[in-house]
Amino acid sequence: MYKYLFIFVTLFVACSPKKSINKTSMEEKSIAVDTTNLPKTDQEWKKILPEEVYEISRNKGTERAFTGKYNEHKEVGAYYCIACSNPLFKSNGKFESSCGWPSFFEPITKGSIIYLPDNTHGMKRTEVVCGKCKGHLGHVFEDGPPPTGLRYCINSVILKFEGSK
Repeated sequence: MYKYLFIFVTLFVACSPKKSINKTSMEEKSIAVDTTNLPKTDQEWKKILPEEVYEISRNKGTERAFTGKYNEHKEVGAYYCIACSNPLFKSNGKFESSCGWPSFFEPITKGSIIYLPDNTHGMKRTEVVCGKCKGHLGHVFEDGPPPTGLRYCINSVILKFEGSK
């Protein structure tokens, strides 16, 4: 019981926005992506994704703060959705935010991310999902560095990294 309370409090403090999201700048983006070969049902996703990836991607879970393999990752390359290989972020858009999850100030393209309102847990946040498979990635806040002022707080579990060649 105390373990879950600790996790909830940690997540609440680490991911609470310092100011509200400007809804006009964070509208849901419409993109044209080929999704014909992606699993469509929860059962299909459950068959192909590892349990931890499924929990975060399909059930909007989160990994514990400061435990993800990409939290302090510094290699040069790009980050992709582990569920569908959609390119999400470049390493030159990553920064140290000390929130406990990998943080980026911009996605690789505007269409790689979809923005959705999230009013769960008594907070008003903006959820970010993969533009291809619609898997939960994390949240975006308006307390990031220039040039965007955004902080994409992303679960490491849903990312795969490919270094530059």
